[in-house]
Amino acid sequence: MSFYESGADRAEHPVDVVERIASHHDWSFERDEDDEISISVAGGWTSYNVSFTWLPELEALHVACAFDLKVSEARRAETAGLISLVNEQMWVGHFDFWPSENVVMFRHALLLAGGVEPSAHQCEGMLAAAVEACERHYQAFQFVAWAGKSAREALDAAMFETVGEA
Repeated sequence: MSFYESGADRAEHPVDVVERIASHHDWSFERDEDDEISISVAGGWTSYNVSFTWLPELEALHVACAFDLKVSEARRAETAGLISLVNEQMWVGHFDFWPSENVVMFRHALLLAGGVEPSAHQCEGMLAAAVEACERHYQAFQFVAWAGKSAREALDAAMFETVGEA
């Protein structure tokens, strides 16, 4: 049962908007299919693989921002605990861990039901939110995976902000 009829005519493919943004910023990208683009974005901690996928049946533009995280089998439960703690604080999007790929991923979607056109500003905002979320929590994931910290210790250490100058 469907609550709405999709298939609205669009002036421009939503992924075309994202491709223009990637070109404008001179980011490396691949677009092998009409409905998907993968962009490489350098962050302060690591490089991120940002993928935008158009889901026509949902009329949604999905963003996934992934970074490589080598998590041993022994640290996977604590990584899942960290993801749960982080997701409790998220207002937009959420984190997932894909153990088969050893990848932590931030995910979010922009619903464009009824033929709503995405703006470049919206797409840039989605990309910025994804990279900023990953940058903000990257160290916490490293603390769990490499330093053997508990999820709570890792999150507290990563969120510690200094004020002023020494």
